Amino acid sequence: MSVPCFLKTFIRSFTGVSAVFRPAVLCSCKGIETRKMSSKRQTDHLERTASVYRQMELFSARVCDIVNESDTVKRLRLEVPHPDFKFRAGQWVDFFIPGVDTVGGFSICSSPGLLQREGIIELAVKYTRHPPAHWIHTQCSVDSEVAVRVGGNFCFDPQPSDPVLDLLLVAGGVGINPLYSILLHTADLLRHSSPGHAYRPGRTHLCYSAKNTKDLLFKNTIVDICHELSEKISCNFHETQQSSDIEQEIQPYTISGRISEEVLRPHVDPKRTMCYLCGPPPMIEKVSADLQRLGLSEDKILFEKWW
Repeated sequence: MSVPCFLKTFIRSFTGVSAVFRPAVLCSCKGIETRKMSSKRQTDHLERTASVYRQMELFSARVCDIVNESDTVKRLRLEVPHPDFKFRAGQWVDFFIPGVDTVGGFSICSSPGLLQREGIIELAVKYTRHPPAHWIHTQCSVDSEVAVRVGGNFCFDPQPSDPVLDLLLVAGGVGINPLYSILLHTADLLRHSSPGHAYRPGRTHLCYSAKNTKDLLFKNTIVDICHELSEKISCNFHETQQSSDIEQEIQPYTISGRISEEVLRPHVDPKRTMCYLCGPPPMIEKVSADLQRLGLSEDKILFEKWW
């Protein structure tokens, strides 16, 4: 791989380089393990994911667009031109910024299909004082150069010979990011697959919770997908602290209150449902317990905790 001069200098000067750039095996995403972490955020991204598979190579990327997804979330479009760069729906990237010692960890929120078609990945990053997120919100601009490396066991990468499963996607807050990637990938598979030649997903349902509907990322695109592929894809939005009117377009999809066992029940078939969860640890723990009471085995409940 050809690495720009800025990246070579950055790698040489990065603190703890031997630990950061140790070789790793690409995640096969078969037999996915759930990654259990403490609810207390006391370690940085590299420490928390030290035992998680990630790619060996680092790839240069250019910021080609920045969109305000909400009042607190910016969506970056990154051009990653190298033909060897690949990811699976649900995975994240180690995010390296020249001049910033801390390495970020952000889920990819776009589909593998967008990378194949346009050489682009997208990240939706919430504002915090954490150095990488703070840089994205205060210093990043179009044409900024960064570097990325794919990692993560939490992904949806069905093969043509795999059994057809129904997907239940449960997201809290910015935990929507990897699940949105999975939803987009599912939609791509439904649009482009043909009988006998590619994997065609079963039914997919998204439960997405936020404090209010203004904090629901990607909601308009999610509704459009549900309209387009209504026989296969559905969704519910959950607001827990709504203080304003709900936007007319999403009113039919919106429920007041947290995601409950009763909400999940119609979408759980113990024999054919696979559930992907991403959100705050207390939510993960509650939803996992609810799903198990509904008969879903632990090996069919996959989750990612970023808090």
